[in-house]
Amino acid sequence: MTTAGDIMHRGAQWIPAHETLDRAAQLMRELNVGALPISDANERLCGILTDRDIVVGCVAMGHDPAKVTAGEMAQGTPRWIDASADVRDVLREMQDHQIRRLPVIEDKRLVGMISEADLARHLTEDQIAAWAESVYAKSATR
Repeated sequence: MTTAGDIMHRGAQWIPAHETLDRAAQLMRELNVGALPISDANERLCGILTDRDIVVGCVAMGHDPAKVTAGEMAQGTPRWIDASADVRDVLREMQDHQIRRLPVIEDKRLVGMISEADLARHLTEDQIAAWAESVYAKSATR
């Protein structure tokens, strides 16, 4: 059985909810990623921040990214998967919630992230095609 832990990208890092968006953008650049999980004071997942969130939700709205925090951008219920979950559960979670990045948690701690690139490296073409059709077709109709 292939698990979330088998296909995830290790070394994912949190951005604390109190950090500003300019710091989040700097961290994204340093890590060469487009999304960061947001943690609360107890290092629990409280959201995901994307580079698009910073641009569209802050900069394009005329707000100062040095004054807006990651926590202010956190919306909705964050989705995650346990490291021991089967890859089918990973795909179902991503498809059901129309998400392209999924934090991986083990013992209540962030241990990695699963992105589209991770799926592409580890799954069959048929699995990728079914996932892409589900995620992109549904999001285009919304």
